[in-house]
Amino acid sequence: MDTRSVYTGTQGAVRDTNKVLRNTYMLLSLTLGFSAIVAGVATVMNMPPLHWAIFLVGVYGLMFLTEKNRDNGMGLVFTFALTGLLGYSLGPIINMYMNNGGGEIVMTALGGTALTFFGLSAYALTTKRDLSFIGGMLFVGFWVLLVAMVANIFLQMSALSLALSAMFMLFSSGAILLTTQQIVRGGETNYISATVTLYVSIYNIFLSLLSLLGGNRN
Repeated sequence: MDTRSVYTGTQGAVRDTNKVLRNTYMLLSLTLGFSAIVAGVATVMNMPPLHWAIFLVGVYGLMFLTEKNRDNGMGLVFTFALTGLLGYSLGPIINMYMNNGGGEIVMTALGGTALTFFGLSAYALTTKRDLSFIGGMLFVGFWVLLVAMVANIFLQMSALSLALSAMFMLFSSGAILLTTQQIVRGGETNYISATVTLYVSIYNIFLSLLSLLGGNRN
């Protein structure tokens, strides 16, 4: 066996992995910044919330288009469109808390989201433990969340809403761990797909913390 070829191949794989990781974090930073600007404008201008049907069609439609175009330039366009839409959706939610004296809750949720993301990312980047088992748990968790969300539409129970927030936080935390390790180990090679997964996870963690910290303010 030619050891030089093996070494060269290993170097190439490491470079590719580092490139995906670097591009993912760069795009994630840009989308978070863009989303924050849109959310800030929506908050200051007191923009109305989107109808739930328009929101869902917009979000899932843009997620589909982003994934379909993840290997070309349009994937970036749809990524910013998606994160901008989600940023806009935060404006009315933040205003609701701010108008009810929940400014401290919003800031705590922001800080908690940042700490959670950086902590999970640091663990996934440094651990030698194989986290692939999380994939199966996320699959089961997705269906549990779906059933619980449908049930909550009809039941409108505050306890179930808080339980949903806790489950969403756990689900999103698992997605961050799995996606980050997949990038490091070469399982995820597309930075646009990785960015969308991480962004949506951060978005869900922030909303979950708002709900958990806000309690009866929801």
